[in-house]
Amino acid sequence: MTKTTTHVSPGRANTFPWPPVLFVAAIAAALAMSRLLPLPWPGLDDAPAHGIGLGFGVVGLVLIVLGFKALIDHRTTVLPDKVATTLVTSGPYRRFRNPIYLGEVLLLFAGAEITKSIWFVAAGLGFGVLITVLQIIPEERHLEAQFGDAYLDYKVRTRRWI
Repeated sequence: MTKTTTHVSPGRANTFPWPPVLFVAAIAAALAMSRLLPLPWPGLDDAPAHGIGLGFGVVGLVLIVLGFKALIDHRTTVLPDKVATTLVTSGPYRRFRNPIYLGEVLLLFAGAEITKSIWFVAAGLGFGVLITVLQIIPEERHLEAQFGDAYLDYKVRTRRWI
């Protein structure tokens, strides 16, 4: 289900593309901290734990790809600093309001398993907080202004994260 706007845009969510910048910064910070202040890996180093960690990465990649695909299929922007022209509520957006950002957090958690660095867990949590404050909350205000009751109804029935 989608709703295309036909009125003048109330503006965009942000003028700066926070998501890719924060994601790259989270990876860089985790790698730097892993090197400068290595901490012991608290997890198990066995096949089930490794499978779960890699599973986070696979699910994260799937959410990101399907999230972008849904946006492209509905001909709305994939750029976080541009005006949304369509409210996408299908694909992974049926279950999550922010599947791409959730996928990025899961990739950071998978990075923890791959590198055996707890700093990737910290980076994932930090990314989640910063993306919520700097992108998701302004994005939600933008979508509410852009799509009104359609977005409010979607927001009630769909979780922000999980």
